[in-house]
Amino acid sequence: MTTQGRAAANTDERLEQDRAGHDAQTPPDGGVAAPGRRRLLIALLVCLASFSAFWVAQRLAGVTLLDVMVYRAEGWTVRNGGDLYALEATIHKLPTTYPPFAALLFTPLTLLGVPEMRTFATGFNLVLVLAVVHLSLRLVGVERRSQRLVVALWVAALLVWCEPVWTTLRYGQINLLLAVLVLWDLTRRPGNRWAGIGIGIAAAIKLTPALFAVMLALAGLVQAVRLARAGQQWWNPWLRRSVLATVTFLAVTAASWLVLPYDSKRFWTEMVFAASRPGQAEDTANQSLRGVLARLLHTADPGAAYTVVAALVAVAGLTVAVVSLLRARDAWAVTCCAVTALLISPISWSHHWVWIVPVLILLGAEARRTRGAWFRAGTAGMAVLFFSFALWWVPHAGGSATSRPELDQNAWQFMLSAGYTLAGLAFLAVAARRLRENRHHARVPVPRQPQAGRAQAVANE
Repeated sequence: MTTQGRAAANTDERLEQDRAGHDAQTPPDGGVAAPGRRRLLIALLVCLASFSAFWVAQRLAGVTLLDVMVYRAEGWTVRNGGDLYALEATIHKLPTTYPPFAALLFTPLTLLGVPEMRTFATGFNLVLVLAVVHLSLRLVGVERRSQRLVVALWVAALLVWCEPVWTTLRYGQINLLLAVLVLWDLTRRPGNRWAGIGIGIAAAIKLTPALFAVMLALAGLVQAVRLARAGQQWWNPWLRRSVLATVTFLAVTAASWLVLPYDSKRFWTEMVFAASRPGQAEDTANQSLRGVLARLLHTADPGAAYTVVAALVAVAGLTVAVVSLLRARDAWAVTCCAVTALLISPISWSHHWVWIVPVLILLGAEARRTRGAWFRAGTAGMAVLFFSFALWWVPHAGGSATSRPELDQNAWQFMLSAGYTLAGLAFLAVAARRLRENRHHARVPVPRQPQAGRAQAVANE
């Protein structure tokens, strides 16, 4: 028998063994086998216990769900025909910072009483935690749905306690919803006709997710050139998704302009340029490059220093993300793009860093796959940082406009308050290094058949 014949025979034998093992675990009616049901039930009970303990802990901590109160006030302003960007909500006089479309989405909150709204916000966000984990597992290549659900329940039970998720639920923020919209898009098969709409809607709610459309457009353009040179059809799934995301964003924004013309004009001509409107740059909670530079330079406005550094990081981060996407390393591409957006945004509050959920899942999967000691240590260190609440160990002013201890930090205080930003930069560096280590691998073209495309992406991821 030739070498190819033996290889084919071995492959057939392995396939038969896999089918036999699958048949042994699957009951005749096609349902979940008893051991699988037990594992699912145990995981479900653990997740429910963790979520229940989380809910109780937040109530004992006296969380106010302050931001969801602002969202509700925005909804009332829209219903009453008021000036959306003159609004000062709650006793803290918080302004409206999102585009008008977000305020339109918040109007249903006005149909609920405050206690019911707070209960809904917490419960909905807990469901979104599970959804983010589930989609992140799909992103890193866990394809079997039953296996993914069991793992998602265990992982969600743990990651709900990390600081960005805790703070998101503490304020009733929408970060998890935005992450779900983006991840849903980016985990669809190449031929999915709806992929791109989620990113467009997310960007219409809050501008930062638009960077994912930029990543898709850049990768799509590079791939289009390659396909054209090879004499093939240049149109590809990345270009299609970026175009659909852009069209969705423009359509939603235009519709919002028709409903709220005055507020839309104010936002797109004034408020979109007010970088300090959400809060002070030097605030400890601001884990963007602008916040870190403000604390490092002891100034409320880092000015040109931030512009230059943010531009360099944007180019570097997008380059790593696009190259990762071109090499079918989708999980690295998506997380690098998310981290880049967080770093270069003028304000990235600690609760915006819920993208640490897919980052930690990716690092954990990679550490398990490569079994490298340094990689496991780095992953563990990243997890400790985001579970430790370390950035709150330093003196901080909170909402005070007069006392700004963040502008007078010593070296140790600065390092603690810069933790998320430094971790984000380190993650981009690791992603770039792994691309260099694998630069001898051939770049994988975008498949033209959806099923083959997803299988190839998983294989390379």
